[in-house]
Amino acid sequence: EVQVVESGGGLVQAGESLRLSCTTSGVTKGAYAVAWFRQVPGKEREWVSCISWSSSSISYADSVKGRFTISRDNGKKTIYLQMDRLIPEDTAMYLCAVEMYGACSGKVEYWGRGTQVTVSS
Repeated sequence: EVQVVESGGGLVQAGESLRLSCTTSGVTKGAYAVAWFRQVPGKEREWVSCISWSSSSISYADSVKGRFTISRDNGKKTIYLQMDRLIPEDTAMYLCAVEMYGACSGKVEYWGRGTQVTVSS
């Protein structure tokens, strides 16, 4: 059984930082890219960032570029999202997504359940 589990969310003040983690288990294919999305009730799910299996390709949404950093440790099967200089607009449920291929493609195969991030002003 594939499991994708996010952690690290919480309540912080504007300007502070959080580091989210996404740990995978049961993924049998050799290589997979991982993306982060965020969801606010009543709004469309927003793509945040993606990292390829080898970490050679990384991309960010314009809304988080320069503030968020994605990384991964394949040995630990864990993907990180370092979020700095948080703003209230970053408040959302953050979801981790395992993609179908080693390169970022936007084709999600497995979703986590999310971790809530709330940024107060």
